[in-house]
Amino acid sequence: MPAPKKTARRSLLLASATLLTVSLTAPAALAAPRPSPSSTASPSATPPANMSTVGGERLGRPGTQVNLADGVPVLPKDVSARSWIVADAESGEVLAAHNAHWRLAPASTLKMLFADTVLPRFPKTMKHKVAVSDLAGIGAGSSMVGIKENETYTVHDLWLGVFLRSGNDAVHVLSAMNKGVDNTVKEMNEHAEELQALDTHVVSPDGYDAPGQVSSAYDLTLIARSGMQKKDFREYAATATAKFPGETAKNKKGKPVRKSFEIQNTNRLLTGDYGLSQYRGIAGVKNGNTTNAGATFTGVAERDGRVLLVTVMNPQNDEHNEVYKETARLFDWGFKAAGKVEPVGELVPPKGAAQAGPEPGATASGEAGQAGGAGTSGGGSAKPVASARTEGGSSGIGVALAITGGLLVLLAGGAFLVNRRWPLPDLVRRRR
Repeated sequence: MPAPKKTARRSLLLASATLLTVSLTAPAALAAPRPSPSSTASPSATPPANMSTVGGERLGRPGTQVNLADGVPVLPKDVSARSWIVADAESGEVLAAHNAHWRLAPASTLKMLFADTVLPRFPKTMKHKVAVSDLAGIGAGSSMVGIKENETYTVHDLWLGVFLRSGNDAVHVLSAMNKGVDNTVKEMNEHAEELQALDTHVVSPDGYDAPGQVSSAYDLTLIARSGMQKKDFREYAATATAKFPGETAKNKKGKPVRKSFEIQNTNRLLTGDYGLSQYRGIAGVKNGNTTNAGATFTGVAERDGRVLLVTVMNPQNDEHNEVYKETARLFDWGFKAAGKVEPVGELVPPKGAAQAGPEPGATASGEAGQAGGAGTSGGGSAKPVASARTEGGSSGIGVALAITGGLLVLLAGGAFLVNRRWPLPDLVRRRR
């Protein structure tokens, strides 16, 4: 990056410190009013005039926000989503957005918040025998991975069911382990508040349509960024296929035998589909689709050392796999525009990050069920480190990209300067 741009960026960092201080100390002033539990998700066909300005004033404006200039590619014209955002996962810069803070039904993309909240609670080797009550309250027509009562599953199995098959049954079993659905919903709302995802209100932990359950493209991107800092989250999100335990049955000799069956990730940019290729460099994260929400998707992809996050909510075009096609177009634009376009806002760090440094609940490796610090401990940066990994062909994980960055620095006078390279260590992406 040329020196003048570095100077300008440092100036922008200093200028944003005051705004960030306000966002950390008085988030209510930047957020639109919270939805009431009885309200429905954005019944209007147009975004409200009063939206949150967390991350920057322009992100609260309706319509498309982008700083076009010489050398900056034009945004794709065939993006029909009600809301979308393109952001740099490392720096947190929002490159472009459209109705970024519009509160809409999130569908199963809300499972990212569920995972980011609950995944650190239990070690992946822990076993749980499913009770009938664990599967109570699952919405009609829910996506299921096929969990059976009175069968025993590892926590690892359950998370594969959540990430790959978007299994509401797996979500409810993990919620039962986490002191129940009501407690899990409470903790998810508290975690959303900590992340400054102030557009988000959780009613059901699985994202099933419920009155008052909303999020936004901005919030889902914040949540994905937080989740991707956890090693297990990254690996589950990047897994294309896996074996899942089936139901126990007796063989011809009368002995109980439990076979497994293959499950595939429903993220079509990760696995591909009819008329849709795998997206180069894709590393997750989560898709969703319900009657009220339409199709929703948050994805992360790496190309040439740059990591981008894109969230797309409710495309109005009804073509097959439209949410993935529009996401791919926005990724393509983002990789071409990155380094050329001036940002229109930023992804803010969690509230506690300014005081505590690493994200609460993450570990040095980001693995679940442990205690310790998250990600990196220093303020320097390192070149990406690639390492091969295979697991009996059960996953699509191939390359681990270590992206390190500085943490947060406390400034005198109560102002916080955020090193915008909020780290995504050990980002895992699929081998092509």
